[in-house]
Amino acid sequence: MNLNFWLIQAFNGISYGALLFLVGSGLSLIFGVMRIVNLAHGSYFLLGGYVALTVIWTTGSWLLALPVAALAIALLGLAMERMFLRPLGFDPLRQVLLTVGFAFLFQQAALDIWSGNNFDITPPPALSTTVNIGGLYLPLYRIFMIAMAAAIGLALWLAMEKTRLGAAVRATVDDAQMARGIGIDTSRISMLIFALGAFLAALGGVIGGAFLGVYPGLDFEMLPLAFAVVIIGGMGSLGGAAIGALAVGLADNFGKALFPEISYFTLYAPMALILAIKPTGLFGRE
Repeated sequence: MNLNFWLIQAFNGISYGALLFLVGSGLSLIFGVMRIVNLAHGSYFLLGGYVALTVIWTTGSWLLALPVAALAIALLGLAMERMFLRPLGFDPLRQVLLTVGFAFLFQQAALDIWSGNNFDITPPPALSTTVNIGGLYLPLYRIFMIAMAAAIGLALWLAMEKTRLGAAVRATVDDAQMARGIGIDTSRISMLIFALGAFLAALGGVIGGAFLGVYPGLDFEMLPLAFAVVIIGGMGSLGGAAIGALAVGLADNFGKALFPEISYFTLYAPMALILAIKPTGLFGRE
């Protein structure tokens, strides 16, 4: 195996990690703020792809599909949190059962509305080319994915670290009861974070639909990967989500390229090891 093989696999792993960051960062924040395991999070990824396809089929615009799909699924997530999760209170078992029920409901609705066929989201021609960097021919679309994830990650970091709302979110992650005691509206914070998580997952579904495709079952394929990102990085940590996504993306790509027979082991073994050594994740708070 020559150097080009390792460089290309690393690039592919980083670009896949960029996609996983979009899915995992929202789940990490939901996990950190609301302390619930949202098993419908993969559904937002799938539905984002399907809504984007509908926008593209209707208007022919891939660029329009990005914000429309993300905002539509954000509103769906907001309604789900306000109308169903919030009235349940803070009972984790009920919330888990409700979200897994929604996951199956969304999957069946997608099957009924968009059929069981496999679809691909075709990006604009400008992003469908390859570029030559140091003798390596790299797909421009994957470079776009990395740039998009980096830009969103930077925007989220600035929002969390430099704004009053971000401080309220961090306080809620650290200690929701204490945050309520000093006058922070944790109910509003939870609503905003849940909508943001759905927004990011749907955006990932639109971007990922170009090389993963959009098909029934994709939601349950992405969900374990998103949880692996959260478990490795630590809940409620954007930096942890970035590191976790990068680790999962590289492990998945190199595992499939080098050890296809045991690729699942190479993907989930690091997660199990980190759980054994540091149950809260690399950047999780004790």
